[in-house]
Amino acid sequence: MTARPTTAPLDDPLYYLRNFETLVTWVRDHHGDLLTPGERDLIRNLLTLPLPARGLLVRLVMRTGELFRQGKLVYPELGAPVTDALATLAEAGWIDPEPVLALDDLFRMLSAAECRIVFAGVMKQAGLPRSTTKTRLLDTLQEEPPEPRPLRTWWPEADDPVIGLNHMPLFDRLRLMFFGNLRQSWSDFVLVELGHHQYETVPFTPDSRAFQQREAVDRYLQMQACRDRLEAGESPTDIWRDVPERDDSNPWLESRRGRLLMELGRQADRQGHTDLALAAWSDSGHREARLRHLRLLERLERHQEAWDIALSAQAEPRGDGEVQGLERLMRRLARKVDQPPPERPERPTIPEIHLTLPQPVGASVEWAVLQDLDSHDTPVCYVENTLINGLFGLLCWPALFAPLPGAFFHPFHLAPADLHREDFVRRRQALFDDCLAALDGNAYKDRIRQTWREKHGITSAFVAWPALSEPVLDLALHCIPATDLKLIFQRLLWDLRNHRSGLPDLIRFHPEQASYDLIEVKGPGDRLQDHQIRWLEFCLAHDIAVSVCYVRWQEAD
Repeated sequence: MTARPTTAPLDDPLYYLRNFETLVTWVRDHHGDLLTPGERDLIRNLLTLPLPARGLLVRLVMRTGELFRQGKLVYPELGAPVTDALATLAEAGWIDPEPVLALDDLFRMLSAAECRIVFAGVMKQAGLPRSTTKTRLLDTLQEEPPEPRPLRTWWPEADDPVIGLNHMPLFDRLRLMFFGNLRQSWSDFVLVELGHHQYETVPFTPDSRAFQQREAVDRYLQMQACRDRLEAGESPTDIWRDVPERDDSNPWLESRRGRLLMELGRQADRQGHTDLALAAWSDSGHREARLRHLRLLERLERHQEAWDIALSAQAEPRGDGEVQGLERLMRRLARKVDQPPPERPERPTIPEIHLTLPQPVGASVEWAVLQDLDSHDTPVCYVENTLINGLFGLLCWPALFAPLPGAFFHPFHLAPADLHREDFVRRRQALFDDCLAALDGNAYKDRIRQTWREKHGITSAFVAWPALSEPVLDLALHCIPATDLKLIFQRLLWDLRNHRSGLPDLIRFHPEQASYDLIEVKGPGDRLQDHQIRWLEFCLAHDIAVSVCYVRWQEAD
């Protein structure tokens, strides 16, 4: 196992280079077997370039595109002329000093005034005025577009050359293997001071890698290319042929494929390709795809088919959103297929508190209610989504930070990379079961306190350390029964993406009775949101004391 990498402080003028090299060496050390000999040679060459050349190369990689005007490359921290660094990079093959420019490339590189100089003859021949815009001039030229050529052929008098960056596919591959996605840019790591965070130490072993074969990286890049084409407006019908086949051997990659198919189906539906939309959504495991598939079947009046699929979906719904959507859909479909509609679930009456309070200056309505209800015997804390999530995060720390394939790609994760994936809990079910089993006795209190002490300050997606002080932790463990915690944690696990929010704002402890109640606060004009209602109804269904406090402001004298 290699040593944990370090990051450079921002007061180092070349901190971006140090961080970039940390990233590259991390990938080389952990994924070297997934790189070709040629790619490994390029990395070796990169890391041995003179410092100014390395720094300039990183600056180019971080910029948008692969073509640059030399005059815009101004980096005094390199400690050497940019022209010298460019010459070194050109000799090593990292840049092309005379890239071939297509017409669109040329117009992106040049200003409007420069374009009018280059194509003065065309403008005169076409009768265009001297003030012609770049857009109009480009439209004119595209009627019979000229062949691509270097800038000096387009414009022999040009005194500010264009350079081209080579080997961007390699840099994209390195970025993917480090981040586990191509959504994050180089700047997300290279230009960030990571030292002010503490990160959980997760072991990195060959078995814990998301990418076990080079083909898996290629598969991801193929799906990303399809996604890029979709975003560029290409027809979903053309892209569909290039979407990789299903491969359940890599659930992490299959979830990426599910997202691609979800978006492809959405675009196909918008363009009227309903058969393609149905096929894409049917093949996607995305949490929203099945409901979209059913709604399209309903629009197409294929009611029996939709009803049969909906009945099957009811047995294993993909979260609250689908439960609610299926309920409404099946109520509509029942009339079409001559079936009894689903019974409407009974909705409990949510207890209410009504307060009229003086409006505070510079403070929230939650703070005003807390001040009014708080007492020595019944302390009130503002917790919203922090306390329950924090207790869950402390108890389930081993499961959340388990080194499963596709969970952690580098040592600087704020949360597992697959946290919101559909199979996040299923892949860790045994670990979560073990954590929650501690709630069947008193062991959970010691486990939570021990984790609080050992992990305090380490970044976690569930634990907001400033909100989870030791006195609040002790009150919670004394007043909240283990049975309640287990019920609440099980609901969290059913849909972590959505159930982490919507929890009541305040908790009122009753230490003498070892009990508590939860209070959602609503100021004037505010109303309950759907995800808040679902939490309130869940609490009431399980005899957890909860209420909504509606506040009115006292009228000024």
